[in-house]
Amino acid sequence: MKKIFTLLSILSGFAMTAQLYIAANPNSYVYVGDQYLFVKQDVNLQNNSNLYLRNGGQLLQGTTATSTNQGQGKLSVFQEGTVDNFEYNYWCSPVGNASAATGNEAFGVTMLNRPSSVTASTPATMLSMTALNGEASNPGLNIAPRWIFKFLSSSTYSQWVSVGAASTIGAGEGFTMKGTSGTDASFSEGGVSNNPGAAQRYDFRGKPNDGDISITVGAGKLTLTGNPYPSAIDLQAFLLAATNCTGVAYFWEQDKTVNSHLIASYQGGYGTYAAGTNTYTPPTFYAYNGAGTQLGVVGTGTNYPRKFSPVGQGFMIEGSVDGTVTMENVYRVFQKEGVISHFERPASAGHGAASPGLGDTNYPEIPSVSGFDYTQVSMLPNPQIRFNILLNNQGVRQLALTFNPLATDGIDRAMDAKSPGGGNTDGFFALESGEYVIAAIDFDINKKIPLGLKSDGQGTFRIRVAEMLNFTDAENVYVHDKLTDIYYDVKEADFDVTLPAGIETSRYEITFINSSLGVPGVDENAFDILQDNDAQQLVIANPDMLELNSCSLYDITGKLVMHKNKLGTEAEYRFSTSGLSEGIYIVKLLTDKGQSFSRKVSIFRKL
Repeated sequence: MKKIFTLLSILSGFAMTAQLYIAANPNSYVYVGDQYLFVKQDVNLQNNSNLYLRNGGQLLQGTTATSTNQGQGKLSVFQEGTVDNFEYNYWCSPVGNASAATGNEAFGVTMLNRPSSVTASTPATMLSMTALNGEASNPGLNIAPRWIFKFLSSSTYSQWVSVGAASTIGAGEGFTMKGTSGTDASFSEGGVSNNPGAAQRYDFRGKPNDGDISITVGAGKLTLTGNPYPSAIDLQAFLLAATNCTGVAYFWEQDKTVNSHLIASYQGGYGTYAAGTNTYTPPTFYAYNGAGTQLGVVGTGTNYPRKFSPVGQGFMIEGSVDGTVTMENVYRVFQKEGVISHFERPASAGHGAASPGLGDTNYPEIPSVSGFDYTQVSMLPNPQIRFNILLNNQGVRQLALTFNPLATDGIDRAMDAKSPGGGNTDGFFALESGEYVIAAIDFDINKKIPLGLKSDGQGTFRIRVAEMLNFTDAENVYVHDKLTDIYYDVKEADFDVTLPAGIETSRYEITFINSSLGVPGVDENAFDILQDNDAQQLVIANPDMLELNSCSLYDITGKLVMHKNKLGTEAEYRFSTSGLSEGIYIVKLLTDKGQSFSRKVSIFRKL
């Protein structure tokens, strides 16, 4: 029997055509290490049987409806927190209670265990509800259930729901949990001990979550949810498909140097992920009062890749209507933590995925339930400009202005992302009377983007371009003060301003030209653009012999598929399109004078 299970784990990289059944024989188990197990139907773990996922091993399931997983046996998967006993991580359990019943079941922190060997674990000890500090040691793991909360489609701090040690956290519901103090070096996986200090390893043991999981959302309200499966998920794909939410996710991060349980001492904030452009901006840390209201700026968080969410990761989403969104198996992928997937941590031993090769621009092969070919997807960031705004010389608000030919100047779902409840001092894009930290537009040299600044007292703001990613179409970036009609080149120097208390949304704007210098417009007939499908070439005629700075080609989703720059002055340009799929593409030209020109072309293969 054990030989059969060993063979099964070796073949775990291949799709199964039926269910996984592990009989109730003593010590029957399947061990999956550093690989994935793909089960096309349900998982049936009989009593006393186990499915161990180790060294980043994951379970993918291909069912397309409600889970029919069953059995009193347990799946076991490790995940490490990233905080000590004073700060929160946001979680979403990959397992629920294991009973003879069919389907997903509720989770509670009493199902967490402390690993003692590669397969053995001991249940964590639940402290009293008055205890403040969880603790890690050899041989125990003590959890303070006082800090276990969930947040169900709410809009105010007072609506956090205390869970404690109760098993009332439904599949797909996120929860908060503070970490532990102390260390525990009694067991190591991948060179990382159980708790080297502020990074407790938890063994989630229970029935594996599977299938369609419904998550309730409310219009304009936040819901704490997360990745509910014992595998990574493509968070971008989920958010784009979940049309009852805004297509944006918010990730909590706290200052780990503040050792206090008092809310008035907390320092933290939410980072923002916009799925439509795969763009993340790190949190600005604020202080809070005892009611949970954000106050002054105190620091800045970390920039993490967010396209893929690892096992156990929790995050907030905002509803666009009252209703539900559905987490589905189709979003499940095998992606270990590392270069492109993080549980709020830099890449570390025991979690590192294989890095893309030097010079690679597309994702590596990523096994998935959907069968999607990730090797055809660029890892290059969406073309964007990032601005750093230093607020009162204390913390930085980073804004991302992204460029997509499908974006409008208004609010676009999953592309424009609201500020995550910014405090009384903040900087933002002022779009349609809202405050946004990520804004998407179709680039044009003449565009103007309103910039908002606010402070509850006299505020100082220092603004500068932090970086320009995968974007070369603008030689200059200015903050234009419309009151004084002065343009400040924030690519070259900081723009400093001190403002009285209040919110200023009409005085400043981001521009790409200094209108006081004048930039001539481009004649719509200055270039002739056509697609020669016989020769499989894009042809650009330049009868006026204008100096062409760049030529960019975007597919209909807005992905940049070709970019040529410093093209000089030629009567004609030809670029091969033989490697591109059939479809509609957008050609964008930029001259050395900042003039822009665009046109759609159709690429198809002639018989």
